[in-house]
Amino acid sequence: MTKCYMCEQGMLKKEKVPYTLLGELIGHFEAEVCTQCKEVFFSEEISKKITEVTKAKGLWGISARTKIGEAGNTLDVRLPKRIIELMDLEKGTEVLVYPVSKKKLIVEI
Repeated sequence: MTKCYMCEQGMLKKEKVPYTLLGELIGHFEAEVCTQCKEVFFSEEISKKITEVTKAKGLWGISARTKIGEAGNTLDVRLPKRIIELMDLEKGTEVLVYPVSKKKLIVEI
């Protein structure tokens, strides 16, 4: 067994672990898991497989740049179609919007 690359305390043990992205289960993949800190390490081959599956599910590169617009005397943010479809959003859906810093805004459905 190999010593953990992160904590250098535990040993790496091969396991099948679940991998999720954006709250969706992508699958269970073989990885090395630290017996101490539980850090998970995927091989390059498995990482490529995970990327293929996320691309096939339409979850790869889902972020997008958009601009702040103006509606009357308020500002709005337009959401790209891929995000609308992923989150099943519809016009009139109520959301909670709040800042977490001067550079980060959270929108919760």
